[in-house]
Formats: sequence, C-alpha cells, structure tokens
Amino acid sequence: MPSTFVKAGSPKPLPARALSGLRFETLRRSRCRDGERRPMNRFKPTIEDVARVAGVSRATASRVINNAPGASDLLRTRVHAAVAELGYQPNENARALASGRQRAVDVIAVTYGPGIGWLGTHPYFSRVLAGMMPVLEGVNAQLRLHAVGHETAAEAIDEIAAGTTLGAVLADITPALASRFYSRCRRTVSMVPTASSVPAMEADNIGGAYAAVTQLHQLGRRRIAAIHGPALNPCAIDRRTGYLQAVRKLGLMEVSADGDFHREGGYHAARQLLERHPAIDAMFIACDLMAAGAIQAITASGRRVPDDVSIIGFDDSIAAVCTNPPLTTMRLPVEDMAVAATRLLLEGSPPPGHRQRFPVDLVVRDSTRAFTAAARAAHPSASEG
Repeated sequence: MPSTFVKAGSPKPLPARALSGLRFETLRRSRCRDGERRPMNRFKPTIEDVARVAGVSRATASRVINNAPGASDLLRTRVHAAVAELGYQPNENARALASGRQRAVDVIAVTYGPGIGWLGTHPYFSRVLAGMMPVLEGVNAQLRLHAVGHETAAEAIDEIAAGTTLGAVLADITPALASRFYSRCRRTVSMVPTASSVPAMEADNIGGAYAAVTQLHQLGRRRIAAIHGPALNPCAIDRRTGYLQAVRKLGLMEVSADGDFHREGGYHAARQLLERHPAIDAMFIACDLMAAGAIQAITASGRRVPDDVSIIGFDDSIAAVCTNPPLTTMRLPVEDMAVAATRLLLEGSPPPGHRQRFPVDLVVRDSTRAFTAAARAAHPSASEG
C-alpha cells in the first residue's frame, strides 16, 4: 500500500456543545500554598481537569478526545462540554509521541482496474492534493496517499482506519466501503457521493450531466450519446443518472457505452459508438480524459469536432485545455472541495451526515457548436433514420 508524505499541520480543538446543569465554579479554581483560591483559567487545563468537570475517568476523557470507541453518546457530550468550558486544547505533539504515531491526514482512493500506475497521472487526484496541501502547509503533520485495490479494499481500509490521527479524506470510494471506514474512524470526509451518515463534500454530478445534455440539445443536437465511467464509481453513477434523466425528459434515444475514466477507454468507447450508430451528432462524456480519447477516435473516423460531433466532458481538468479542439466541459470544483474537506477535519470530528454542497458549472470552449440545417444535411450519416 504505497504512501507519500508531505508536511502538513496541527488541528484545532475538538468542537463541543454546552452541557446544561453542570456547575464548574469549584473546579475552575485551584488552591495556592497560602490558601488563597485562584481561578484555574490562569493555568493551562489538563485532561485530568476535563475528566473531573465531566464526571468521568481520565481514560474515558482520553477516549472521547482521541475519538476512540468505548464511550457512550452521553459521556461524549459531557466530555465535549467540559473541553469547551475549560478551553482545553490537546497537546498534539505529546499525543503523537505517546502513541508512537505521526499525525497525518490520510487520502484514500480505491482502484477498479489492474495496477495503480494511473493514479499518479489522473488529474482528479493531483487536484485533490493541490487543494489540501496549502491548508496543511507549515503544520507539523504528514499527508498520506493510499491506493487500494477494490478486491482487497475492505481489509485495507480497516488497517488504515486503525492508524488514522487527524482523519481521512475519501477521494474515491464506494458508499459501502465509506460506511465501513466511518464506523471505525469518525474523523472522515468523503469527496464523492456516499452513504447518508458519512460527512461529505457534495458536488451536483447529476445536475451537471443533465445540464450538459440539455446544452447539446439546445445546440440542435438530437443524437446525443454518452460514454460513462466505471460501474462502481459513485461520481460515474450520478453522471449516468443525470444523462438518463435528460434524454428521457427531452424524448431522445439513449445511446451509450462504458469507459473507465482513462483516455484509452474513451477512445475505444467512441469507436464502438460510431460503428454502431454512425448518425451520432453529439456526445456527453463523463470524464475529460475519456473525452480526449473520444476526440481522437472521432477525428480518426473522418468526422470533425465540433461540426459533425459536438462533445461535452466533465471535470474541467488540465486535459480539457490540452485537447484539439479545447474541450467544453462541466467544471467540478475539486480544489475547493479538498480545501473544505481538510479544514473540516482540522476542526475535529465532523457531525454525522454533514454536507457541504458545490455547484457544477458549464465551461464553453471549442468542442461544441450549433447544428444548423445545412450542417445536418452535410453530416456524414445524414441518411440514417
């Protein structure tokens, strides 16, 4: 399980809720040698102070503060309230030394095909790291990237969860695996659609796909095919759903093929679609890398982009500006999502089911064009019904 390490930072204190009915006056004071009582808030509170205020053992206070299992919700509420009342801030360096574990934010991606070499070259993952690293810059921690094969993912994420410190960003993982991880580590934020209980950054993948197909339809395109992503990928599932909703709403025929979020997958899927349905005049492609491959396949068939086949991708990654022509695409704000996810982890354990929503916007470039009557008559397959 390869890991990369980057300097990162220390978290803020755990958030806490007020605990009504407790009286802290006697505990907020300590007795000096001369017998004078002095407010405790002149001194840095310890975990023992937190335990006394909460009315729990030191071990229980430690479990709650370290987000470890073994404490009821009621006890966790009391400890969090005591932390807030006293202004207690854990000494993260001391905790790291005591546990023998380096504080880090873990980034987890599940791979669906053979090998993990593509992970380092896929724009999505570099954008996740680019968003996280400035937040963690100058803070004493590490960033660890885990590429996990789908076949062994359950065992691997259990091992990762056992070693987390600051928490984990789930960059690409199924809802079932996310739930499993979250049951073992509460300091978790997903970057992709996930189970309802798992905190997440939520982009409108369904709405983005729907908007892409609608845009192609408004340009006069009527034979709009789709190239979908991996069947198990949560983002790909939502983008497939958005495409299907749009073609049904617009009364169009569904024409699609499956890809794998790689350039090669887009190339082969586009060739397959053009061979089976030569009258296709537009494609919605669920990933910019696949769209780059599709443009190559379309051009190789003698068709022109955007005149004969207009294309809209998804992501607005570096691949979108490297294609010829430059790609019209739906912008997924990956860096912004990664920034928000990292900040949320540094604040402590996110509330169950927390959602922060992000829009997906159309970015128009040169791979789309209006389909006029003259262009339709000149289409290579205008004779197909």
